[in-house]
Amino acid sequence: MTAAPDSKLATKWYPSPNFEPRRDGHTPDTLILHYTGMESADAALDWLTREESKVSAHYLVDEAGSVAQMVAEDMCAWHAGQSCWAGETDLNSCSIGIEIHNPGHDFDYPDFPDVQMRAVEGLCLDILSRQTIPKARVLAHSDIAPGRKRDPGERFDWPRLADAGIGLWVEPAPLTGDEGLGMGDESEAVAQLQLELQEFGYHVEVTSTYGKGLVQVVEAFQRHFRPSRVDGRADESTRDTLARLLVARQTALA
Repeated sequence: MTAAPDSKLATKWYPSPNFEPRRDGHTPDTLILHYTGMESADAALDWLTREESKVSAHYLVDEAGSVAQMVAEDMCAWHAGQSCWAGETDLNSCSIGIEIHNPGHDFDYPDFPDVQMRAVEGLCLDILSRQTIPKARVLAHSDIAPGRKRDPGERFDWPRLADAGIGLWVEPAPLTGDEGLGMGDESEAVAQLQLELQEFGYHVEVTSTYGKGLVQVVEAFQRHFRPSRVDGRADESTRDTLARLLVARQTALA
């Protein structure tokens, strides 16, 4: 394992014992952003570098914008957990994970300060300059683990990153008064929604029934791409935003 950070922006090197080689020669094609969900960055750093925790990430960005590296980018860190994106269930082997210190939803969920967002932006750009990661594979932890994870959440500034060329983004469609599709609905419209979410990358079964799993996936989508209201209902704003993201994704891949 490297004895120095991969990123020139990492001013601290705290090697974690919780890593392994990437499976089957995988190289990183996904960047996953998390929040720590702990009351202090020091506590998070301690936990991510303890063998007994069985968790780690490649980088940690504290609230003052200081960047620490814990696992080399060519190694597999243990940050994704049980997850799936675009059919891939071993996200650890194909991703780089960044932990961003924020106490999270269980501790009043404060905003991410500007100095921290500047550091996240710089670190992401640095990683993307060295790794081949498509815009559509810059993801939230909640995207790959709907219902299980909520981070980095609806207060995270994804538009800022997109303005810097990081990740896929379209301006969310404005909220309207429609209730949209929701729990218990059964229709072709539900099946179409499931197909579109699946095409985008979310782990969704096409059943034509709006069950708890679909509610969780729609919530995850809203946290990242339509954060003004996170309620798990597929209203017109949510469906329109998804449709335009699918177009943007195809354009980015062309």
